[in-house]
Amino acid sequence: MPDHRPGHGGLAIHSHNHRTSLPTSAEAGAWADVLVRRQLVHAAVLAPNGQWLVQHCAESPVRVLNGPAAMVELAAEIQHRIRTTRHRTR
Repeated sequence: MPDHRPGHGGLAIHSHNHRTSLPTSAEAGAWADVLVRRQLVHAAVLAPNGQWLVQHCAESPVRVLNGPAAMVELAAEIQHRIRTTRHRTR
């Protein structure tokens, strides 16, 4: 049986993707390119300090992500949202 620890009154959901290393800037850049090319975000720009500036649509405020791991996590969140939405519409 999987280890589900309650947290805040619910079950903890553990990721199936266990990375052995942190995402690199190159990986984050590749995901940023995919998100923009597929029009899942309006813009994703790497700042000189290593943060990512992301804008979901032209009129939305800019979101600041702290480093490559945050960009990869955003891509995972968007993928999850797309998959969940697809399953609900079937």
